[in-house]
Amino acid sequence: MASAGDEDLVASKTDGFKVGEKKTVEEYAKLVDQNDESLNRWKASLGISNSPALPVDPKDSRRCVIHSLALETAGRPDITIDLSVPGALESLKSKPFAIKEGAKFRMKANFKVQHDVLSGLKYLQVIKRKGITVSKEEEMLGSYAPNTQDKPIYEKKFAEDEAPAGMMARGHYNAVSKFVDDDDVTHLKFEWSFDIAKDWK
Repeated sequence: MASAGDEDLVASKTDGFKVGEKKTVEEYAKLVDQNDESLNRWKASLGISNSPALPVDPKDSRRCVIHSLALETAGRPDITIDLSVPGALESLKSKPFAIKEGAKFRMKANFKVQHDVLSGLKYLQVIKRKGITVSKEEEMLGSYAPNTQDKPIYEKKFAEDEAPAGMMARGHYNAVSKFVDDDDVTHLKFEWSFDIAKDWK
C-alpha cells in the first residue's frame, strides 16, 4: 500500500533525458583541462576541490544527510528543525507552526553529501487542506560533491514563496515533502503541518 502522498510526489522527467554514466569523485577530479574554462567551472560548481574529504562512517551508507530545515522570513528569527534531535520529524506533523497570512518566506536546508557525487537533488512538496491538494511544488537543488574540510556543510535556500491571505485561506494545512535525486533515490521523506493565521504566534 502506498504511503501518504506517494502518487503526488513524483519528480518530473524530461523526454529523452538519461542520467549520465556514474563517475567517482576521483574520476571527476582527474578531468583536468587548463584550457577548458567551462569544464573547470562545472567541477567547481559541484564542489570538487583539492580540500581533504571529511571522515565518513563506513556503516552509514546514506549519500545525502539532511541536517536541518528552516523557514526564513525577513525581520523574524528562523523557525528551524534540527533533524539530528530524536523525534524531530514526528513533531513536524503533530506540532504545526503558524505562518502569518500574506507573509513572504523561504525554506532552506542544511545537508551533507558523503561517499559519492550526488546528482540532481530535488525537493518535492504537496500541500493539502481538508484532503484536497492546494499546491504541488518541485525545486531543483543541484548536484553536489561530497563535503570537504573547506566545505563541511551545504546550505540551500529555496525560491521565495508567499502565504495565502484572507479569511478563506486561514486554517490548518497538511504537507508531504521529500528530497530525491536523478536516480530516484529518496533521501528524506516527511509529513508536516502548519496553520495560516491572522498574525504570527
